[in-house]
Amino acid sequence: MKVTVVGAGAVGASCAEYIAIKDFASEVVLLDIKEGYAEGKAMDLMQTASLNSFDTKITGTTNDYSKTANSDIAVITSGIPRKPGMTREELIGINAGIVKEVATNLLKHSPDAIIIVVSNPMDTMTYLVHKATDLPKNRIIGMGGALDSARFKYRLAEAMEAPISDIDGMVIGGHSDTGMVPLIRHATRNSVKVSEFLSDDRMQEVVEATKVGGATLTKLLGTSAWYAPGAAVSALVQAIACDQKKMFPCSVLLAGEYGLDDICIGVPVILGRNGIEQIVEIELNDKEKAKMQESAAGVSKTNGLLDV
Repeated sequence: MKVTVVGAGAVGASCAEYIAIKDFASEVVLLDIKEGYAEGKAMDLMQTASLNSFDTKITGTTNDYSKTANSDIAVITSGIPRKPGMTREELIGINAGIVKEVATNLLKHSPDAIIIVVSNPMDTMTYLVHKATDLPKNRIIGMGGALDSARFKYRLAEAMEAPISDIDGMVIGGHSDTGMVPLIRHATRNSVKVSEFLSDDRMQEVVEATKVGGATLTKLLGTSAWYAPGAAVSALVQAIACDQKKMFPCSVLLAGEYGLDDICIGVPVILGRNGIEQIVEIELNDKEKAKMQESAAGVSKTNGLLDV
């Protein structure tokens, strides 16, 4: 199993690290346009192999896509990260050109690869890859919902003073501060609804904290987060590589599901060796449906800025 990660910055390097530590891939290739950067990150990571007990080979390359040939899965993290006060949507002008070029170059050397998109604005970049490549919809996956759900579960566990292993919850909708739809009504602690433990006001605080999870970290760090995004990507990659049939909310191209069409947005899917093996339609109440429609309208507006 060969995995390529394009972009050797903080997020890309974290992706490579977590994938390698889980030891299910034979090779991870890091690619970056900055001379020597990916090679240095790869060497640094390989020097942890004996300490972290993994045998995955990590190599780096400066913009040489031939080194990515025959990748089974390719992750696109490249593009500029957010700065404090920036929305994900403000990145579209620069990142669209980068993502389109990266996807095209990847597929020249790995025509059968499954592509995972991390670059922001993530839902629109996922949509762009569909339009630029015309790949089957099961082979293009936007990472956002997996990360948003991890942040949701963190906030729920914090509110209940519970171990995160007790918590189950999901975020659907767009990967933006205003577009996320945390499904608080469905969230549970060991199968018991969280409403049994939290007041309505506290649950709403959790929802709002989840929606601005990325912005909160950007303000604290001065740039986008990287540990949780890297871990979210590695979970998706492992589910595909190991044919786990695990359910994650991911940004996928919809064709009528949830009443939406020709849009990439976060919904629960089953991930396996073929990528997206099933889009899972869960029952939403009127309030959740309205929020999903509002989120989709925001994503569509951003998509309208694309030159496709």
